[in-house]
Amino acid sequence: MDTFTGIPAAAIEFYAALEGNNNRQWWLEHKDKYDADVLAPLTALLRGLEPSFGPGRIFRPHRDMRFAAGTEPYKTAQGMFASNYEGVGFYLQLGADGLLISGGYRSASPAQLSRYRAAVDASASGRALTAIIEGLAESGFAIAGQTLKTLPRGFPTEHPRPGLLRHKTLSAAIAPGRPDWLNTAAAQAHIAGHWEQLRPLIDWVVRYAAP
Repeated sequence: MDTFTGIPAAAIEFYAALEGNNNRQWWLEHKDKYDADVLAPLTALLRGLEPSFGPGRIFRPHRDMRFAAGTEPYKTAQGMFASNYEGVGFYLQLGADGLLISGGYRSASPAQLSRYRAAVDASASGRALTAIIEGLAESGFAIAGQTLKTLPRGFPTEHPRPGLLRHKTLSAAIAPGRPDWLNTAAAQAHIAGHWEQLRPLIDWVVRYAAP
């Protein structure tokens, strides 16, 4: 598929069926549907989004069984990621529930985490991040990430931004599900619009706590 024309309902139906048939035989019997209904449209979509959001990649559909808790060999959702920076960028996931759109950073080295906390602690950059997070929440995004139960060592209990300081990773996500525009070419503009809403968060991380 060279031109993106939408994500077909068959892509969601594929993952709904996979949830009850997560085995190699079923996958091989339906791999043509995965290629045509999931991989092809997402590849075309990513190609259209890359000029604005950076180089992207579509994640492999197989689970890494070395670290998997169960025995199901295939992921029950397809993810893709676009970014100009390692570990910080824009994410999209397609599964039985439809679309999930998010952005942020999900892994951090000790040095990156130290820079993040210093920027949250600093008055100007910390207030800027608070405004970004509040704006995303008001727009319907859920704020997520790995957090500590208590403030990291060295910060006062009366700190004005304790919630942000407890974050080890930080992301925001919205789940449009199965909107009317999903199977049309307009889906690219809608997804790009959500990613643009996330851009201030990405830019803040890149500026103050880049990998």
